[in-house]
Amino acid sequence: MNLDDLLENVSVIGAAGKMGSGISTLIAQEVAGLKIKNPDKIYRLNLIDVNEAGVDGLHKYIKTQLIKVAEKTIVSLRQAYESREDLVENQEIIDTFVDEALGILRFDTDMNLARNSGLVFEAIIENEELKIKILKQLEQICGDHTLFMTNTSSIPIGFLDEQASLKGRIIGYHFYNPPIVQKLVEVISAGNTRPELKDLADELGKRLRKKLIPSNDIAGFIGNGHFSRDGLLGISELMKIKAEHSFAGAVYIINRITQDLLLRPMGIFQLIDYVGIDVFQSILRVMSKHLNDPELHSDLIDALMAKNIRGGQRVDGSQKDGFFKYEKNRLTAIYDLDEEKYVEVETLRVKLDEKFGVLPAEHLPWKKLVSNPEKKTLLGAYFKRLQEIEGLGAELAVHFLRQTKKIGEQLVEDGVAGNQRDVNEVLINGFYWLYGPINDYV
Repeated sequence: MNLDDLLENVSVIGAAGKMGSGISTLIAQEVAGLKIKNPDKIYRLNLIDVNEAGVDGLHKYIKTQLIKVAEKTIVSLRQAYESREDLVENQEIIDTFVDEALGILRFDTDMNLARNSGLVFEAIIENEELKIKILKQLEQICGDHTLFMTNTSSIPIGFLDEQASLKGRIIGYHFYNPPIVQKLVEVISAGNTRPELKDLADELGKRLRKKLIPSNDIAGFIGNGHFSRDGLLGISELMKIKAEHSFAGAVYIINRITQDLLLRPMGIFQLIDYVGIDVFQSILRVMSKHLNDPELHSDLIDALMAKNIRGGQRVDGSQKDGFFKYEKNRLTAIYDLDEEKYVEVETLRVKLDEKFGVLPAEHLPWKKLVSNPEKKTLLGAYFKRLQEIEGLGAELAVHFLRQTKKIGEQLVEDGVAGNQRDVNEVLINGFYWLYGPINDYV
C-alpha cells in the first residue's frame, strides 16, 4: 500500500464546508499532479456534501483556487508538461492543468460515491454524534482497505474508531482554517492506529508542504486544548470587570488586552467569533464529556447561543456577528448581553481607553513584528517593560500572560503534548502567535 495508489480514488465528506472545501482543493492539486505524471491512469476525487447548493458552488470555488495555484506554479507546470508540444503559452498550460484537474472531480450528495475510495477525508461539522453516524455509514459502504482521515479538532480518535468499528483505520488529521493557507496540521493517532496509516499521514503532509505536529489522543488535543481554556480565561476576566465597565466594555477591554498588549493577530473574543461561538460551545462539550471536567463549560456562551448570537464565517469568508458586529469584516460594535443590543466600538473606546492605560513605548503591533528579524529581542524588551508600567491594561495583560503559560504547561503535564516545543509550535503556526505560551517573558 502506498500513497499514490490510495490517491487514485479519494473522497472528501463535507466537501462544501469551510474546512472541506479547502481540503478538497489541496487534494485536487495533489491528484492533478499525479495525473500529469500518469496520463493513462484514471483518478477520481469524489466531493460529497449533503448541501446541494454548497456542492454546486464548490465547483466554482475549486476552479478559482486551481487557477491561482497554476499561476503561482507556472514554472514547475511548464516542466511537468514539457513533453506536450501543443502547450506553448503560459495561459495554455494553465488552462490545461485546470481542465484536467476539474476532470478528476466528481460532485454529489450521495455517500455511496465513496465506495471504491482508498482514502476518505471526513470534514463535517464538529458534532460527535453526527461524525460517528457518518463514519459508521462509510464503514459499511467502503471496503476493509479504505483508510480514514478525520478533521476533528477535539473528539478523541480512539473513541471514533471504537464507535465506528474502523479497527485502527482512522487517524486525526486536523487542518487549520483556512486549510489552503494554514501550514499547520495536528496529527493524532489512537492506540491502535495502524502504523502504515501513520506513515501515509506523514508522507501526505510533506507533499502538501504542511508542518505536522503530533498530539496525543486526549480530547481537545493541543490546539483546542489551549484555545478553549484561553477562551474560558477571557470570559472569567470579563465577568470580573463587567460590573464596573459594563458587559460590552469588559469585552472591549479583554479583547484589546489579548490583541494589542499580548501582540496577537486577534483578541480572544474576536477569535471565538472567527471560530464560531457554536463551535466553541461544541468543543467545550466534547472536552468536558471525555475529560470528565465540568469546569469546561461557560454559562455566558450558552446565553449567547440562546439568543442566536453564533459568530462563525459564511461560505464566502465574511464574518457573521457574534461578540462583535462586523461590517466588511471590520469590528464596528460589541454585543452587550445585559442590554441585549450592540454598542458602538467608538463609543466604548472614548469611555475606556483612558482607564485602559498607555501602551509601553516599546510596543509594536503584531503586523510589524511578525516578519521582523529582531522579533525575539524586541519581544523580550517589550514584555519586560510591560511588567514595569501601571494601569488596568498592563496589569491584566501580565496576568493573562502568566495564566496562558500555565495552560500550556498543563497540556504537557497532562500528556496532551509530548513537550513544551509542540505546544508553542501549534500556537505559533496554527494561531499565528508571535511567541509560544510557554516562554521566559514572565
